[in-house]
Amino acid sequence: MDGQHIIDRERLFGAQNYAPLPVVLSHGRGAQLFDVAGKRYIDMMSAYSAASFGHLHPRLVKAARDQLERLDIVSRAFHSDNLGAFCQELAEFCGLDACLVMNTGAEAVETAIKAARRYAYDELAIPPDTAEIIVAHGNFHGRTTTIVGFSDDPNARRGFGPFAPGFAHVPFGDAGAAERAVNPSTAAILVEPIQGEGGVIVPPRGYLSDLRRICDRHGILLIFDEVQSGFGRTGRDFVWMHEDARPDGVTVGKALGGGILPVSAFVARRALMNVFTPGSHGSTFGGNPLAAAVGREAIALMREEELSARSARLGAVLMEAIEALRSPAVIAARGRGLWVGVELDPALARGKDVCLALLRRGVLAKETHETVLRLAPPLVIEESELLEAIGALGAALEETAAARAG
Repeated sequence: MDGQHIIDRERLFGAQNYAPLPVVLSHGRGAQLFDVAGKRYIDMMSAYSAASFGHLHPRLVKAARDQLERLDIVSRAFHSDNLGAFCQELAEFCGLDACLVMNTGAEAVETAIKAARRYAYDELAIPPDTAEIIVAHGNFHGRTTTIVGFSDDPNARRGFGPFAPGFAHVPFGDAGAAERAVNPSTAAILVEPIQGEGGVIVPPRGYLSDLRRICDRHGILLIFDEVQSGFGRTGRDFVWMHEDARPDGVTVGKALGGGILPVSAFVARRALMNVFTPGSHGSTFGGNPLAAAVGREAIALMREEELSARSARLGAVLMEAIEALRSPAVIAARGRGLWVGVELDPALARGKDVCLALLRRGVLAKETHETVLRLAPPLVIEESELLEAIGALGAALEETAAARAG
């Protein structure tokens, strides 16, 4: 069946909750993907960081296969032989004490919200059902009803209310505004240390460490959502490590599953994790043996292949190559490590048009908010592949600008 028939069938029988580019992918390795006709593409998106190790990394595939030869899933009504080791290795990798393993990033954030609220009532003496969590404008933490309730993206919110109360919004990157929002009902500050869906928005240096000091001063929790930014994406294992702003809790996911299957977790200080008691939270698939096996191998790969350092080195190459394009269609390029947002001049280039022009040249990327091109290739990408993709970007920008001018 050709690609168009596959697309048509998906449109007929699937929900239209995404607007994918017109390409049907069938196989891949590393930073390369191939469509049903055999055309090669360089992956500059890595499934929003879920494929940070590239596609079908042989060690991750082996870990999954080896586990599937022994045991797939058991209920958390019983113990499995690798969950404890996974939790220890993940907690140590995150610089914290304990884990609650789930499946998706949104589940991890929901878990963090529940933990912060119960901690507020049990430990901070906040009256029941009054706890408030400070969040940032422009946030993206997932798509559950609770989470979209504190988003300010109208497309994410429309038609899904009523929404849960208990969230206060402040400008992202403004630590002073966050402190002014603290009140006797405040339980926590919850932010993405870099806003990905918002357009790879990097806050001012010192913002994260300022939030840490604010939370310490007021005796409240600091929780970072590193589902997309963690595991080396920005050139450190986690963004908070750029400023030594260790949080009380962190949400992780995407890359944790190695691109093999969904694995996420809320990782926290022991005192915060202790709010959970039997029956208070859980998931059928959370912490299953297959997920634990793949997650453990993902952590080992991060350490042994020094992927954070690789991201930092190649990130400098990526930024230098974008700046060397000197395209009038580019207003600015911002980011850290292998995570860059290219802000486009809407008079010269629309994000979707640039992505389509890149697609024709064998490069996969996606825009956000119409005017920002997001570049987040697998951390295992070769420098030659990276430069090839940026060369294609230069040609795509020229084509798009010429088409709009004509």
